[in-house]
Amino acid sequence: MIGMATAATLDDFEQLLQAARRQEEPQRLLFVFAERQLGQYATAAQQASFARGEGGHLQPCLCVDKAPGEIASFAALVAESEQTGQPWDIVFIGSLEGRGGIAPNSDEASQPLRFMVNAIHDGRVGEFAAFDRAGHPIRFV
Repeated sequence: MIGMATAATLDDFEQLLQAARRQEEPQRLLFVFAERQLGQYATAAQQASFARGEGGHLQPCLCVDKAPGEIASFAALVAESEQTGQPWDIVFIGSLEGRGGIAPNSDEASQPLRFMVNAIHDGRVGEFAAFDRAGHPIRFV
């Protein structure tokens, strides 16, 4: 995977694409889109906090894998995601490294995508690059 230390220094999605293209071995980018949600038993204070954009949890709702060359821009990725009709607030990005100059395929990406979904459920979101819908990087501390 692209080192997430590298991801932490990224200022925008284009830098992430460039970093993926510069890797010694070809990469497959892994995307897990997540929606902010509030539990059904939330208190009034939690509901008010959530309305201000605070609190809640992230629920993975859409996964996709792509070669870096298949992505023209963040706007193109957002437009493609909108075709699914699935709302999302944050996209988490990891990568899968090829071997011997051969890029991984979608079949090889399915297990790492499940790993990402499980990591997000467990709150281990700092392991991945993350961007909001506007393409701004999100840093978790």
